[in-house]
Amino acid sequence: MANKEATIAEISEAIRNSSGVLLTEYRGLTVAQLKELRGNLRGNASYAVVKNTLAKRAFNAEGINSFDAELVGPTAIAFVHGDTVTAAKALRDFAKANTALVLKGGYFDGAPLTSDEVRKLADLETREVLLAKLAGAVKASLFGAAYMFNAPLAQAVRAVDALRQKQENA
Repeated sequence: MANKEATIAEISEAIRNSSGVLLTEYRGLTVAQLKELRGNLRGNASYAVVKNTLAKRAFNAEGINSFDAELVGPTAIAFVHGDTVTAAKALRDFAKANTALVLKGGYFDGAPLTSDEVRKLADLETREVLLAKLAGAVKASLFGAAYMFNAPLAQAVRAVDALRQKQENA
């Protein structure tokens, strides 16, 4: 009994310390495939096989009861510590290559996610890509502003040069 309570406490702590939680069913995957999946998630998430009853008790202890229906069959949870989008992409891509992996749902930013919402999350661009696009847009805006401020000065210089040439020719 103490071992079960310790496991529930461990799962609860992992939930609290995660930026997101992604539920999967791994029925039919080999040990080697699970090892590969863990490697794909490394750096962004930890992937743990859990007993449904203990996971349900841990989620309920954290005030999350939206997974009661999903906690059936062989369940594994990705506890996201890095970028949730990157972890969702890794799970989605692995599921495409290994159809035995099923995305059940998730919990992100205080809200439960359906499996379709997890796939939509995986379709988003990563934080780094979005920041790069934002930086590019800001740079383009600044370039445009600099050009706009320099244009009247350049026109004035050309006008003065044209007047000077006109006076030299006259």
